[in-house]
Amino acid sequence: MTAVVAEEERLARVALNAIAEPGDPRLGRLVAALGAQEVYDRLRADVDLTGMRSEAGERLAATDPERILGEADDLGIRFLVPGDGEWPGGLDDLATVEPVNQLSGEPLGLWVKGPLDLAAVCRRSVAVVGSRSATTYGTSVAADLSAHLAGEAVTVVSGAAFGIDQAAHRGALAGGGQTVAVLACGVDRPYPAAHRGLLEHLAEVGAVVSELRPGCAPTRVRFLSRNRLIAALTTGTVVVEAAVRSGALNTANWAARLNRVLMGVPGPVTSAPSEGVHELVREGRAGLVTRGEHVMELVSPAGRHLHRSPRGETQGRDRLDLTEQRVLEAVPLVRAVESSAIARTAGLGVDTVRTTLSRLAELGWVESEGPRWRRAGEQLC
Repeated sequence: MTAVVAEEERLARVALNAIAEPGDPRLGRLVAALGAQEVYDRLRADVDLTGMRSEAGERLAATDPERILGEADDLGIRFLVPGDGEWPGGLDDLATVEPVNQLSGEPLGLWVKGPLDLAAVCRRSVAVVGSRSATTYGTSVAADLSAHLAGEAVTVVSGAAFGIDQAAHRGALAGGGQTVAVLACGVDRPYPAAHRGLLEHLAEVGAVVSELRPGCAPTRVRFLSRNRLIAALTTGTVVVEAAVRSGALNTANWAARLNRVLMGVPGPVTSAPSEGVHELVREGRAGLVTRGEHVMELVSPAGRHLHRSPRGETQGRDRLDLTEQRVLEAVPLVRAVESSAIARTAGLGVDTVRTTLSRLAELGWVESEGPRWRRAGEQLC
């Protein structure tokens, strides 16, 4: 977690982070072009034509970034910026995509609480997202998927919301793995309140992350800007349940724009909570997955974690060649008949049938009663 960023740059990013909404593309472009410290200095000095300080300048003048960092440190919260050893490289890709809902850009920084090294755990990570009003089926699948990923040393990233998010975090923990919660509010502000215990536990064993400074409340727009972080932090996104209007589809949109692997878990065709997922799959935007092995195959390097398609159990009859199967089908179950009758039923020559019957008898499929043949007793069923 070695810091290689100048303290002035970090403080400038703290200050700008404190006055700006996440995902503001204008500020993102300015910081990318000039650097955070230059933008900070210019905005602080900014005055309008009447000699009055601009709104941004006034707010920056009232902001004490050193105090903000100190208060966060007292709460066990650290502020990561680009250039830090713990900064996840995937976030850099946000600077290359067009805005969605007028939101875009690499974050100015991330507030993090928890022992995990964010860069390290995000190198092998998958987002598992979906509906807040999830069904029992959806939460069960999300938990199973996440437990499997955790067992493969893949970090599960989600948003700590009700429904699929909660199931994903708990599944990863149950699988003995690592999980990261990305919030649309300050990391010191449990949201939803009912998940206080879960978030406190994640802050002890995993990581709780936010673009918003400590103390900030969640808003609808902040959830949308948060979704771009979930997509960018991970190598792939799995949508378990999502209706046609769902925040999870916004995360899926970001994942596709960032060229991340996008996956969807199907539900019943009559299920409204799965309708959005079905559209992703139908349009070819998402790969269909039903188990953790499918996810591992799609997010792993080519040739690794290949999933073998399930097949029914091999039966004894499967080992017979086509002629043997035709002859066996023509042998009566109960009443023995001569080989000529079997040949007529099978549509084969008598000599071929006699030779084949001998082989089937050696294998225990048929038995003879003089010149007549019937199925062997143990093969009647």
